[in-house]
Amino acid sequence: MKWRKLGKIFDPTEFELFNQCREFAQAPQVIVFDDRLRIYFSTRSFDASSGNYLSHIAFVDMRKDFREVIAVSRNTVIELGKAGCFDEHGIFPMNVLRRGDLIYGYTCGVNRRVSVPVDSAIGIAVSRDGGDTFRRLGDGPILSPSLHEPCLVADPFVQVFGDSFYMWYIFGTPWEKRADDEPAERIYRIGQASSLDGIRWRRESGRQIVACRLGSDECQALPTVIQISGRYHLFFCYRHRHDFRHNRNRSYRIGHAYSDDLLDWTRDDEQMSIAPSENDWDSDMLCYPHVFACDGRVYMLYNGNEFGRRGFGLAVLD
Repeated sequence: MKWRKLGKIFDPTEFELFNQCREFAQAPQVIVFDDRLRIYFSTRSFDASSGNYLSHIAFVDMRKDFREVIAVSRNTVIELGKAGCFDEHGIFPMNVLRRGDLIYGYTCGVNRRVSVPVDSAIGIAVSRDGGDTFRRLGDGPILSPSLHEPCLVADPFVQVFGDSFYMWYIFGTPWEKRADDEPAERIYRIGQASSLDGIRWRRESGRQIVACRLGSDECQALPTVIQISGRYHLFFCYRHRHDFRHNRNRSYRIGHAYSDDLLDWTRDDEQMSIAPSENDWDSDMLCYPHVFACDGRVYMLYNGNEFGRRGFGLAVLD
């Protein structure tokens, strides 16, 4: 599986968005239209009252050659949740799926906690205006922490194969500290659920579907699935639990697994021929992949250094 990098294609610092969002274009997710691509991403504003960032969903419209930006959103496509709700303090990311005249938005809502920085759950919203705005079906989540998935249910990716909806997502294990003077860190792994309507989900709670490469401290994030030549391919990013923010050798890389039945997955990172650059925007990390087909080619959007602070790039499958 030879991936050829095409370079960084969008930098949010070059555009004026909204709410003084001037940095971060994280977890890009695409819808292919006849005349353009719409790429949704998570950007950030600073909340002076709390001293924290708030994540918002924006989009950029691009020509199908990825060389021209047509437009960027001037408003968030979905407002943050109500006080006390699972998405009160941010949405990161939002996966989009076209269903007839509607577009479903599967959101990862973030809410702050006291003992740890955040928790998360998965919600659903629907767009009836072609993807400019989304409205929630309700204020609560459709997938949330449970008995064997106690925290950090997040990163939904939904596809329809046959008559069923399938969701790949991550779930967390309890936060842990190495020492009293260090912040708690998380571990999350990839799970899978299915549905007949895209709203009510059946999951094998606590079943990790992708084996770990880095041992018990491996964290896996943002799964994306595509079918190529009759086989299902799952791409994701993975890292060490500790010391990953500034140590490039412990930071995010892109992994791969495949399946012939959508049940059992075989990890095969050796298939991935995409690596950090020597000294560029993606020299320290590769994270948050999104794989999609467009005009007969298969592409991957992904973020680079600082978790997408300066935008996202593109690779094509040769």
